[in-house]
Amino acid sequence: MADLKLELVLLPVSDVDRAKAFYTEQLGFHVDVDDSPVPGFRVVQMTPKGSGCSVTIGTGMTEMTPGTLQGVQICVADIEAAHTELVARGVDVTSVRNMGPDGWTDGKGGDWNAFFFFKDPDGNGWAVQESPTMRAQLETAAASHA
Repeated sequence: MADLKLELVLLPVSDVDRAKAFYTEQLGFHVDVDDSPVPGFRVVQMTPKGSGCSVTIGTGMTEMTPGTLQGVQICVADIEAAHTELVARGVDVTSVRNMGPDGWTDGKGGDWNAFFFFKDPDGNGWAVQESPTMRAQLETAAASHA
């Protein structure tokens, strides 16, 4: 089978400008497109730094109810650094958590088991997960610059 690459996730929002401000100013996403080619239609495409997949918000694009998209996930190399940065940017995030035998517990778990969560202004839910693959790449890059 040919490669299948996820390129875009459509987020249902109630206020495009408020959502755009959240994703760009608080999460640091880059605006790729903000266009209204015809009345009643607006597309705002944004991409997280380092991501091959973008998110799009807008008007006239979806029948999904704002706030109903849950479980969109971002991976990071350093969960504590990402947590600290988003808190400093004013994002309401949970503590860093891991999934154990009794459910969610505060603190990091093993590889692929360190998360925190947040919601956008409409209630769309996001997970941030630490990737040991990305962490190793970061450590390798840091060692080569030392």
